[in-house]
Amino acid sequence: MSELRFDGQTVVVSGAGGGLGKAYAVFFGARGANVVVNDLGGSFKGEGQSSKAADMVVNEIRAAGGKAVANYDSVENGEKIIETAIKEFGRIDILLNNAGILRDVSFKNMSDDDWDLIIKVHVKGAYKCARAAWPHFRKQKYGRVINTASAAGLFGSFGQCNYSAAKLSQVGFTETLAKEGYKYNIICNVIAPIAASRMTQTVMPPDILENLKPDWVIPLVAVLVHPSNKHETGSIFEVGGGHIAKLRWERAKGALLKTGPSLTPGAILRQWKNVNDFSEPSYPSGVADFMSLLEEAQKLGENEPGEHIDYTGKVAVVTGGGAGLGRSYCLLFAKLGASVVVNDLVNPGDVVQEIQKNGGKAVGNKASAEDGDAVVNAAMDAYGRIDILVNNAGILRDKAFANMEDKMWDQVIAVHLRGTYKTTKAAWPYFLKQKYGRIVNTTSTSGIYGNFGQANYAAAKLGILGLSRALAREGAKYNINVNTIAPNAGTNMTRSIMPEEMVQAFKPEQVAPLVVALCSDQVPKPPTGGLFEVGSGWHARTRWQRSGGHGFPVDVKLTPEAVVKAWSDIVNFDDGRADHPEDGQDGLKSIINNMQNRSSDVNKAREVNTDTLDKIEKAKKLHSEGTKYKYDDKDIILYNLGIGAKRTELPFVYENSDFFQALPTFGVVPYFGAEMPWSMNEVLPNFSPMMLLHGEQYLEIRKFPIPTAATLVSYPKLVEVIDKGKSAIMVSGTTTKDVATGEDIFYNESSAVIRGSGSFGGPSKGADRGASTAVYQPPKRQPDAVVEEATTEEQAALYRLNGDRNPLHIDPEFSKMGGFKTPILHGLCFFGISGKHVYQSYGPFKNIKVRFAGTVLPGQKLRTEMWKEGGKVIFQTKVVETGKLCIAGAGAELLGTGKTTKL
Repeated sequence: MSELRFDGQTVVVSGAGGGLGKAYAVFFGARGANVVVNDLGGSFKGEGQSSKAADMVVNEIRAAGGKAVANYDSVENGEKIIETAIKEFGRIDILLNNAGILRDVSFKNMSDDDWDLIIKVHVKGAYKCARAAWPHFRKQKYGRVINTASAAGLFGSFGQCNYSAAKLSQVGFTETLAKEGYKYNIICNVIAPIAASRMTQTVMPPDILENLKPDWVIPLVAVLVHPSNKHETGSIFEVGGGHIAKLRWERAKGALLKTGPSLTPGAILRQWKNVNDFSEPSYPSGVADFMSLLEEAQKLGENEPGEHIDYTGKVAVVTGGGAGLGRSYCLLFAKLGASVVVNDLVNPGDVVQEIQKNGGKAVGNKASAEDGDAVVNAAMDAYGRIDILVNNAGILRDKAFANMEDKMWDQVIAVHLRGTYKTTKAAWPYFLKQKYGRIVNTTSTSGIYGNFGQANYAAAKLGILGLSRALAREGAKYNINVNTIAPNAGTNMTRSIMPEEMVQAFKPEQVAPLVVALCSDQVPKPPTGGLFEVGSGWHARTRWQRSGGHGFPVDVKLTPEAVVKAWSDIVNFDDGRADHPEDGQDGLKSIINNMQNRSSDVNKAREVNTDTLDKIEKAKKLHSEGTKYKYDDKDIILYNLGIGAKRTELPFVYENSDFFQALPTFGVVPYFGAEMPWSMNEVLPNFSPMMLLHGEQYLEIRKFPIPTAATLVSYPKLVEVIDKGKSAIMVSGTTTKDVATGEDIFYNESSAVIRGSGSFGGPSKGADRGASTAVYQPPKRQPDAVVEEATTEEQAALYRLNGDRNPLHIDPEFSKMGGFKTPILHGLCFFGISGKHVYQSYGPFKNIKVRFAGTVLPGQKLRTEMWKEGGKVIFQTKVVETGKLCIAGAGAELLGTGKTTKL
């Protein structure tokens, strides 16, 4: 394709004196654009000022034949930066809001200056530059904006509460600009770049920094701001190290409860698994249909009450508690026994009297949320402690971005974002000291999805979510839980944007029970860091979904043209590779993995490595001497228990039962320790056991019924090795026979993916071996059968007694080395649990094939979804708590008619 050019266009790059900003400026200068190189010339902490940095970049661009001019203003003076573009080049077409600083410090030690400076540069600076450029964009009916988020904003980062808040605010800000600008051909996107710079040197290890270059980020930005991009707007991209992926919001189906008196905190907690159920997710771009939800909720029967929550002895502080949502929170906390501090700048007294009239305890506090010390001191003076903080205070200053004034921006950021920071900062020392605290912060769907006329509000509200996520990480070890809600309710504040009938219908009392529930000690794990949309009796968690994206070779210069060619991969959420990142480590995963992606591997794949191919062929011809496995009823019972058999299921746990039997997936146990006649490290190039993953498992049961005691012998054989370029797939097949009779009992095929061992010139596709290589796709209809089963905290400890003693499943220190926070469950264990679900739902099967798609932590719940297609059952298994697949593309071929078996 032809080169993407920017001839005649003017690009403004803030913070362009070094790092990513400099790389932007040099690139656009080389591609024909006029460049305004803005840089204050200070340190990465925001200290000092110098013209040197910007001047050096300008000189570099000019020396290469480009056009550039320097600007030394702070981004707070965005109008002066844009004025430079208009004065020097007569127009502005592209704005890259890149300027940034760091002030990393734990929240307990954070000063107001640390907070204010970060917000001023990242949040106010991005606003000021965009606001100054906006009239020019609208007039010429053309504009392109890139705002800059970060992994710290998307997921929250320890020691970066200020930065996390500032960076996630850019998502809400961008989504709003995208909606307001679209009809004027103003395209706005946000990126979360991972690139080496002065800033990242303080938070990233040197070995990773060496593999990261700003050059990996530029091509994506170039594609997004090019005139050819007319529709990709309001989007979020993670980019760095040769990998690019898109993120979007994923909303759970949620729990709908009847509104009214039976909508209690306990009733919601009783439905908690539905609140967090992502088995039928949606991918919204705006607020839910709360009127329809309310109509449905009112048709439901009374809610089952669940556990009663008692707040006796606890002290709750609610900001903005004098009316609307805050009032409803105060009343419910008091009703359940809490002592309540009703904070309100206007009139806390009426709510205090209402609580006291009902026999509750309350005091008023008349102060701005920005005066957090005064708010929290009211609790300490009256009750000597604070246990719960609900940050609810807020204002609206809605205006189209083209007409927004600085005062409107500043007021909304101050009340919502700084107010939440100040009250939380005041409460934090008390929470730390008592090792207990509960915080509920308030974001908005206007922040999550953006909303016309609310650029200030969206930025503030999503900034609060960024703060919450960072606080949740810092507070976890001190038993301080921090959650965030996006409520829908009719209040005096929303009267300016809602019809009166909706204000009346959407009652604050429909939101309060969730807030009170989140502050309890009964919230199931994980009890912190959540985002929940709520209103009209509906409660649903919202999270990120990330596309599988595309990885480019790290030893080849990346170009915008290459990004365009890979665009369908980058934005594809439906190819089975999408995941749900929850922390910075997840955010780096794809980028770190891509560092092994080299073009030399691809080139080598075209070359035939005869030595490796010869070794593979020789290994295929080797015959095993056989490995014995002797078992009896005790081993059968141990296996059955290891995959969740219950004490009441006598055929599985009692040797004297008339129907005593091994669950069919027991067939993976006898072969597990069989000695292979070949060695992986002698066959494959660059083999490392740390790079090995269990990819697929096929089990064929050749003897019915399975003997409940026998001496077996297993004969492994190398079936094939597939060359996938970056990796190799080694398939082994093991036949297990009965020593006494010589009969085949089981046949197993196991595929292992070994990263870094490909590119030897072998076949890129495996042979078709019928059932063992079958590819199963779930039908596009609701499952015919669904079985849910919770694993236990001890599941991995029990299952390892079947022979897999890998310390990854028991030793926390070892699991951390493998990149897991806690020991994970054996893949063959949840394979067995899934097979058990198929067996109990449809009867015996003669073979079963699965693809391992994710990890399971002991204690998580599994959900097996099954579709009967003739004589086969197609199935997949999800982790209920995360909604992620752990087994995908699976199928079992039934024995006989496959009638449902009840045991």
